[in-house]
Amino acid sequence: MEPNGTIHSCCLDSTVWKVTISLILTTLILITIAGNVVVCLAVSLNRRLRSLTNCFIVSLAATDLLLGLLVLPFSAIYQLSFKWTFGRVFCSIYTSLDVMLCTASILNLFMISLDRYCAVTDPLRYPVLVTPVRVAISLVFIWVISITLSFLSIHLGWNSRNETRGDNDTSKCKVQVNEVYGLVDGLVTFYLPLLIMCVTYYRIFKIAREQAKRINHIGSWKAATIREHKATVTLAAVMGAFIICWFPYFTTFVYRGLRGDDAINEVVEGIVLWLGYANSALNPILYAAFNRDFRMAYQQLFCCKLASHNPYKSSLRLNSSLLSRNQSREVRWQEEKPLKLQVWSRKEITPPQGTPDRRPALSCNTCSNNLLSCCKSLWGLRFLRQHPEGASEEQSGELQSEKAERIPSQEEMRALPCEVV
Repeated sequence: MEPNGTIHSCCLDSTVWKVTISLILTTLILITIAGNVVVCLAVSLNRRLRSLTNCFIVSLAATDLLLGLLVLPFSAIYQLSFKWTFGRVFCSIYTSLDVMLCTASILNLFMISLDRYCAVTDPLRYPVLVTPVRVAISLVFIWVISITLSFLSIHLGWNSRNETRGDNDTSKCKVQVNEVYGLVDGLVTFYLPLLIMCVTYYRIFKIAREQAKRINHIGSWKAATIREHKATVTLAAVMGAFIICWFPYFTTFVYRGLRGDDAINEVVEGIVLWLGYANSALNPILYAAFNRDFRMAYQQLFCCKLASHNPYKSSLRLNSSLLSRNQSREVRWQEEKPLKLQVWSRKEITPPQGTPDRRPALSCNTCSNNLLSCCKSLWGLRFLRQHPEGASEEQSGELQSEKAERIPSQEEMRALPCEVV
């Protein structure tokens, strides 16, 4: 009974372990895909983000997105079962895609560090140094190196050992590493970019501290401290994530090249491999969310989605906006409506209340001089002929609507007296 209970507990532990690992890997894959999709959408929908500076960030997001779609699901299946069931041909394609996309992701991070170094150290010459042609050449350089170290090397057998070249074991699928390939791939892909990135980000950090000290001398001490703290946190997060995620993998990768493919335990190899994959999930946060323009684009993107999911609120907002527009148009129409003066013979009345009076204040002299022009604009010839000075108020009120039928000529108006108030 005891052995059966022991076996049952071992199976339960194994099942729980596989379920836990599968949940962690699935969450990591979803975060990688969703984060990089959001970065691509933000750049495609926001014109402000379409700049040369963000070309490398878009390239990084596209590379990590392809890694999450084409490589990580098969890596998760292989990691959970420890058995490759998709054939040798697809294993060669899978390993080539894995090496190519991981190499392209690291080289994009390297180019981002160089771009920020040029922008911070020499901002005046930055438009001259970073041109569309040079950015395009840099992207081509990234993918040429990635394809050379992946598809070309693996399909030509440059990474294989002589004793394992004829290995036909279909249950395993991982990149074979010899001494030369391990050293070259490790130096070109990781160690040299890491060294240059450390130098560039250290220079950027020094410049940020100098700017903070200048602010401290000029302005408040608190603002300088906050600026220096933000620069320190940002650079520490960028470099810390890159080193923590990729340094263990490339260390074991070079060690495998020196000692053999079976020198590292499969569990340890799987942990360091997925630790490197985790950098693709962190890149959208480190290189996009720390940017103010990207944060604003994320907010606009998510706000549009929330508004589209709530049509009742969006309709209320639309109705309120239309109502405010109509009210503003009515007010504007009332303000711009021409002033209608009531003209009576030998009678003084004021304009109706609520009508804005835009007439200039006229003195007695100016009113007498402009009397004929006022009569010309306000009276009709028929009304003036049929109703002389002694007309009553009621008759003049009935015929007031006929005042705009015909405008009399200057000769006709000169002989007609009138009074305008």
